[in-house]
Amino acid sequence: MGQEVELWARGPGAGAGRQQSCGDETTMPAPGEIARPGGTFVHTFADPLARAERVAAARVAVVDGDRQLTYAELGRRCRRLAGALGELTEPGDRVAVLAANSAPYLELYVTVPASGRVIVPLNTRHAEPELRYALTDGGVRVLFCDRDPGGLADVVERVVRIDEIDGASAYEDLVAAASPVPLGTGVESSSLAGLFYTGGTTGASKGVMLTHANLIANAINELIACGFTDADSYLVMAPMFHAAGTVAVLSMIWAGGTQVMLGAFDPAKALELIETHHVTATLGVPTMIAALADTQLASGRDVSSLRHLSHGGSPIASEVVRRAAKAFGDAELVHLYGATETAPLATALRDEQELLDSPLIRSCGPAVIGVEVRVATLEGTDPLPDGDIGEVLVRGANVMAGYWNKPEQTAAVLVDGWYRTGDLGWMDDQGRVYLVDRAKDMIVTGGENVYSTEVEEVLFLHPDVKEACVFGIPDERWGEAVHAVVVPARSDVDTAALVEFCRSHIATYKVPKSIELRDTPLPVSGPGKVLKRELRRPFWEGSERTI
Repeated sequence: MGQEVELWARGPGAGAGRQQSCGDETTMPAPGEIARPGGTFVHTFADPLARAERVAAARVAVVDGDRQLTYAELGRRCRRLAGALGELTEPGDRVAVLAANSAPYLELYVTVPASGRVIVPLNTRHAEPELRYALTDGGVRVLFCDRDPGGLADVVERVVRIDEIDGASAYEDLVAAASPVPLGTGVESSSLAGLFYTGGTTGASKGVMLTHANLIANAINELIACGFTDADSYLVMAPMFHAAGTVAVLSMIWAGGTQVMLGAFDPAKALELIETHHVTATLGVPTMIAALADTQLASGRDVSSLRHLSHGGSPIASEVVRRAAKAFGDAELVHLYGATETAPLATALRDEQELLDSPLIRSCGPAVIGVEVRVATLEGTDPLPDGDIGEVLVRGANVMAGYWNKPEQTAAVLVDGWYRTGDLGWMDDQGRVYLVDRAKDMIVTGGENVYSTEVEEVLFLHPDVKEACVFGIPDERWGEAVHAVVVPARSDVDTAALVEFCRSHIATYKVPKSIELRDTPLPVSGPGKVLKRELRRPFWEGSERTI
């Protein structure tokens, strides 16, 4: 009994008492071992991979096109990548990735934090000014990318190309030439693991600081919610620069399952991968789910292996759920709700396909195990009675450490241990959450967050714009579309020119889909604040919710 207690305290394969060298793979810790000072056991990014190497060494860890890696191979490559990072950076340094989903991206996602560095996933849809902002604000030293970095190369000390150029990959050369080092050295659960940027070039852009503890907590929550095992195969189709894209990475590794990479979303390709690799689970934003369902209903692929189809990022129309239930009859449909700041899981509504004709379909479910959710007053954290509308608050080990270099914004949303989501909703007597509106100025279009203030600031840069107000309006495909109301400085302003102007400054998905010109001033409150809700109201009349 005493021996069992000792093993539990140290954690799996902590390797206490062994001499570890980083000069040769044969002198490395045995598969599953982690270098920890004094044998102290803490959960970090090194733990899931350590377990998988120990119990699932020969199983396929990653499928990326024609390439497959077992867990033994993945572990060796990650330790060599850690050695390479040791030559390029110091512990605590930020390392950015600008790339599509791939096996190297997964290696970087695991190894950068496991080697004591901080990963900064960059949104591939962002315009260069937005990317420059993230690199500069985060103090990034090294950028890994699968495309021409352009002017971004001037912001960092080193660029490493993941893709092949003339038959060679700088990334592969870097990994092959490096000496392997143990993962987890000097890393604690409280160490910063990732910096995830939520906005663009304006003050609305914030780097969400997620620690090892935050993301490990999410991995455990995901394991409990989905019950992944080594028999599972997960299709990574949401982009990995999003929390949704990596929501299951650590949990799948911990379980010893297989992850199948989809570089860029294409519904036909996704269905092909599901059929070929007997995919059992995947997650997408509502637009992806709609495209998957429509394509499957038309093509009739064998998708009988799929048992878990999740969606998140924005509210979903019940008709999309209905089509998905018809297209994937053997799969459980799950609505996941959360935020980057919650790493990201907060609630889950399971078996949506059985709730289509019930009012419960409008819910995003109760809190997942390991997380607390309450609906509170807008002025504090006191819970409201069931049925009353208030702000949705989240508490748990998954909640972020704060915003990078933004103490005031951090203090505004982290209150008494709770994260204020900015979403308005109510809770029923069984703890299920129903979202109705958004308290903060944010639009969710196709699963991407757009802060209306950053679009407004870009519009105000145009000399022909006198006043501007941006908000979300209902859109059948994207959930919400970015809409702008502009009071021009002169009468002959061309809205198409305003759209192109925005396109040169911000990501395409942030650019207004429509612009309304007004020849009268925007309505304002007594203190002079634009009455945005008044402008939004006509677009949402008749809807039960305004998001």
